[in-house]
Amino acid sequence: MRKWVWLECTECKELNYRTSVPVKPGGGGQQSRLELRKYCPRQRKHTVHRESRKK
Repeated sequence: MRKWVWLECTECKELNYRTSVPVKPGGGGQQSRLELRKYCPRQRKHTVHRESRKK
C-alpha cells in the first residue's frame, strides 16, 4: 500500500512535487522523512526537498 506526500523545498518552502511512498503494515514506529535533491523552479537551481503534509 502507498500514500501520497508532497515534497517541499527547504529554501523557499514551496510545495513543488508530489510522490507516493510505501506505508508499512501495522502503522507502528516513526518513519524518517523522505529527502531528495530536486529542481526548484522558484530558485532556478537544485535544492533539497523534504516530505511534507499539504498545508
